[in-house]
Amino acid sequence: MSEMADTYYVYILRSLKDDNFYTGHTADLKGRLARHNRGDVRSTKARRPFVMVYYEPCQTRSEAMKRERKVKTLCRETKLKMIQAFKQTE
Repeated sequence: MSEMADTYYVYILRSLKDDNFYTGHTADLKGRLARHNRGDVRSTKARRPFVMVYYEPCQTRSEAMKRERKVKTLCRETKLKMIQAFKQTE
């Protein structure tokens, strides 16, 4: 399977339960959000429900994974600025 077949995304979810963020990557934004909200993702199961507050496209899965790691290191304030800028472009 070619890595170039799909567009991959880095995304940020916000928990409606505790207002925390979760960052991940996927090729299927809607499906991944649904899996988080069904409780199929062990690391987020206890923090449901979630809303998607940010996403950005990446050309390859490798690029998405690298970007995910970078976003996870950002402080909450920086993530909030990214989310605010994203909302203005929707």
